[in-house]
Amino acid sequence: MFDHKILRLSILTICILVFGALGLHYFEDTSSPLDALWWSFVTITTVGYGDVTPATLGGRVTGVIVMVFGIGLLGMFTATVASIFVEGKLKERKGLNPVSVSGHFIICGWNYKVTEIIEEMRADKKIETRPIVLLADLASKPDLDENVHFVAGEVSNEHLQKVNLSEASVVLILSDEKLDAQSRDAKVVFNTLTIRAQHPTVYICAEITDPQNTRHCEMAGANEIVVIGALSSNLLVQAALDHGITHMITELISNRSGSNLFKVKPPKNLIGQPFIQALTIMKQDHNAIPIAIESKDEKKFISNPSMTYQIQPEDLFVIISEQRPDMT
Repeated sequence: MFDHKILRLSILTICILVFGALGLHYFEDTSSPLDALWWSFVTITTVGYGDVTPATLGGRVTGVIVMVFGIGLLGMFTATVASIFVEGKLKERKGLNPVSVSGHFIICGWNYKVTEIIEEMRADKKIETRPIVLLADLASKPDLDENVHFVAGEVSNEHLQKVNLSEASVVLILSDEKLDAQSRDAKVVFNTLTIRAQHPTVYICAEITDPQNTRHCEMAGANEIVVIGALSSNLLVQAALDHGITHMITELISNRSGSNLFKVKPPKNLIGQPFIQALTIMKQDHNAIPIAIESKDEKKFISNPSMTYQIQPEDLFVIISEQRPDMT
């Protein structure tokens, strides 16, 4: 609608410019076509330098017509352009506009943890500048990081196109707090199926409430599943058995303080070396401690590998370090 309106106003403005130039050139014998067009332009914009001035009655009548209609058209043109920007901002605030980012993280759903999740993500240098898109059934964008994009709505083919799922790298599916436990998990499984059907290779992390639904979520296509409450129960037991150990665990899983857990590709000079030697070199060269290996050959994580385990080309280290080390 706005595009057509601007086009019409532009055509009318050009017509007034041409009319003024032709009128002045016709009535004023001393006016060249170029000077007439210049006069028409400065008149319609209300600048009026005075270097070209109509002296005849016809020229002055032409000037009156150009000023009256020109100023009106220019005002309408300016107002229309301003309206486009205002409407664009309102649509963005309400999450109605599609996003055009790539390599981004998509968060599906809304609960009290979203703000903390985004803060944790931004604390990691790996993604502190990566785009994040929130897809949630909210009336307007919540008060979040200004670099977080927002699309309003539930997980559907239409909204997944708006969040540019095809270019995303990771999707986080959150549990809906407004529903009961079984309905929450059913919604997460359905959303996982929908996303997986649209993007067979995107990495999906899902949050569920009942451990019995883990298998359903896996079958739907989730790569990693976090069971709400399971970690807290385990931490409570550890706190009772080994006092204070939860402080260390909390520090390790937070990107905002102390040492953290990272998954990195081992340096080339460690390929083929026994784990005990890799452990020593990583501590000496990078001040990092490998505690586990993700083995692509065995398709599993190996925590506390044996001293003689040889590092394979496709292995990844899970390390404890104050910051993500540069292994290049």
